[in-house]
Amino acid sequence: MKFKYILFISLFSTMTLFAQKAKLESADNKYESLAYIDAIDVYEKVAKKGFESAELFKKLGNSYYFNAQLKEAGKWYEKLFTFNQEIEPEYYYRYAQCLKASEDYTKANEYLGKFSQKTSSEDNRSKLYRENMNYLSDIKKISNRYIIENAGINSEFSDYGAAIYKDQLVFASARDTGSVSNIRSKWTNQSFTNLYASKINTNGTLDAPEKFSKKINSKFHESTPVFTNDGKTMYFTRNNFNNGKKGTDNDKTILLKLYKATFDGVNWKDVQELPFNSNNYSVAHPALSPDNKTLYFASNMPGTIGQSDIFKVAINEDGTYGKPENLGLKINTEARETFPFVSGENVLYFASDGQLGLGGLDVFAVKFFEDGSISKVLNLGSPVNSPNDDFAFLIDYQSKLGFFSSNRLGTVGFDDIYKLKEIKPLEFDCKQQIAGFVTDNETNEVVKNANISLLDKDMKIIAEKIVDEEGKYQFKDLECDKIFFIRATSSVYETQEMTFKTDITTGVTNGDLQLDKRVKQIGVGTDLAKTFGIKIIYFDLDKSNIRKDASVELAKIVEVMKQNPSIKIDIRSHTDSRQSSEYNNELSERRAQATKKWMIKNGIAAQRLTAKGYGESKLINKCSDGVECSEEEHQANRRSEFVVIAM
Repeated sequence: MKFKYILFISLFSTMTLFAQKAKLESADNKYESLAYIDAIDVYEKVAKKGFESAELFKKLGNSYYFNAQLKEAGKWYEKLFTFNQEIEPEYYYRYAQCLKASEDYTKANEYLGKFSQKTSSEDNRSKLYRENMNYLSDIKKISNRYIIENAGINSEFSDYGAAIYKDQLVFASARDTGSVSNIRSKWTNQSFTNLYASKINTNGTLDAPEKFSKKINSKFHESTPVFTNDGKTMYFTRNNFNNGKKGTDNDKTILLKLYKATFDGVNWKDVQELPFNSNNYSVAHPALSPDNKTLYFASNMPGTIGQSDIFKVAINEDGTYGKPENLGLKINTEARETFPFVSGENVLYFASDGQLGLGGLDVFAVKFFEDGSISKVLNLGSPVNSPNDDFAFLIDYQSKLGFFSSNRLGTVGFDDIYKLKEIKPLEFDCKQQIAGFVTDNETNEVVKNANISLLDKDMKIIAEKIVDEEGKYQFKDLECDKIFFIRATSSVYETQEMTFKTDITTGVTNGDLQLDKRVKQIGVGTDLAKTFGIKIIYFDLDKSNIRKDASVELAKIVEVMKQNPSIKIDIRSHTDSRQSSEYNNELSERRAQATKKWMIKNGIAAQRLTAKGYGESKLINKCSDGVECSEEEHQANRRSEFVVIAM
C-alpha cells in the first residue's frame, strides 16, 4: 500500500464484545498499530458470527476506507447507519465517498447533504457542497481534456508517485524483489516501497524498471521523489529512518519524513532529513516550484486544517529553509489534500478527497498568478479522475505529456501508473458574459431604456447599464462559476430580479428577462391567468381540493374582481392526455367547480362566475394519446384559464 493513507489515520477507542473479547482486543491492537489487514480478518469473523455494534462497523469501515477499498468500506458503513443512534458527521462524509466509488452519485449527494446539515457552516467541505450542488455537471463540462493509457511498467503490487529525472521515470513500487527475508508492511501485507526507474524512450515507451539507488532505498518505505532543475538534488519521502536508526511518535508509530540527497556524478549520497520534520507528525510528498525556490509538501503538522494539508516552505539561497506555511482554505479542507506537483506554468496539481470530486482522491489544479492571487480550484475531470483514488499527477507543460497514479478498475496491481497526453488545456483565466434581451412578458415586444443592474451574491451593485434600442444588454469579463443577480427597473414595468450562475468555462450566459407592466389592460377575452403569470392552479394528484399554494394564485383573481365589480369570469380547467378521456373530463369538471366554489366562498357573487372542465379536448401542443412527450410538455396542457366574458 502506498503512503497516501499512512499520514491520516484517526485512532479510535477500544471496544468490547463479551463473547469475543480476546479476539477483539487482539484486533484492536492491530488496528491501533496500523496493521489493518490483520484487523479486518478478525473483525469480519466476529461480525459473521452475529456480533454487531456501531463501533465494530466503524472500525471495519475505517479499516477498508484507509486502505482505499471504498466499496468494501461502504458495506460496513451502510450497516453502521442501520443503528438507531447518533453517528458522527464524519461517517456521513466517508459513506458518501464510498457511494461515489460505486457510482451511486444520487445517494452519495443525499449523504453529502446530511453531512452538510450536521456540520458547522465553517466546515469547508460543507461550504463547497452547498455552493456547488451541481458539481457533477461542472466536472462533466471540464472532462475529456486528456488521453490516458496504462504506462506498461506496473506490477501486481503498488506502483505510484512518479517523477521525471533526465530521461528516466522514477517511481515508488512495492514489487517483491524475491528476497526470502523481504520485509512487508503490517498495514497492507505488501512489501515496503523502494524507488525504481524506467528509461523513457523517444517513442514514449518505458523500459523495464530497475532499482534507482542502493544508497536511497532502505528497509522501509521510500516514495515520491522530486529533482531540482540541475539534477543534483533530490527530495523524497521515507519513513522516519536514517543512518540505520528509526524514530517513532508517542504511540510508537513510524511516521513519514522528507529527506534530501545530493548527486556527485556517480551516486546519490549525503541523505539528510529536512529541519521541519518531526517524530510526532508526518511530512511527505515533496514538490518544487519552477524556480526551485519553494518546496511544497503534504503534512499533518500543527496548523493543519484537516487530516493532511498542502504546505509550502521557502528554500533560501544559503540552503536553509523558511517557516512552513499552510496554503489555506481555498485549497485545503477538513479531509485529505496530498501529492502536490507544480508545473512549469506555476500550476499546482494536488489530490484531495475533501474538494468535490468523483470519488476517493481526485486530482485538482489551481494556478498561482504573478500578483500573488490564485485561481479557482478545478477538478481535472475524467478520464484522469475516476470513482476510485487518482493522485500523484505530473505533466511537462511544454510537451503536454505526463503521468498519474490510480487504483481504478482495471489496474494491474493495487495502484498503477498511467501515461497521459493533454489535448485541451484547463482555463484558469476563464471569463464569462451575461447578455440577453429584455421583453414584455405579454406581447414579447422589446423593452427599451430599462435600467439593468448587475449585483454580486451579497446583493452589492457591481455595474449598471441601459438597455439599447434592440432591447439588449451585456456585462463582460465576469468570473466563471459565480452567482450574480440581474435587476431590471423601468417606470412602466414592474421591477424584475433574476439569479444567474455563470458557466464553468469561457462563454456567454443567457440573461433574457421578461417584464410585466405595472398597469395591465384587460378586456373581454382576456385570460387573467396569463395576465398574472398563473401557469397552473395546483391540485393534489387525482383530487380537486384547492391546495394552499393554489389559493395564493386564486386570491389574485378574486382581488381583481373585487376592484372591478362588473367583470364576469369563465373558469376553464384543462388536463393533459394521460388517463382516459372520460376520466379527464370528470376530473377537470370537478376542479373547475371546486375553483368556482372557493372564489364564491371568498367574496365573489355566484352570478359573476361560470365554470367548465374541458378535459383533454383543447390541448395546446402535440401531446395527444400515444405521442411521447416530456413532463414539461404535458404540464403545458394542465392549465387553468380565467377568461373575462363581460365588463
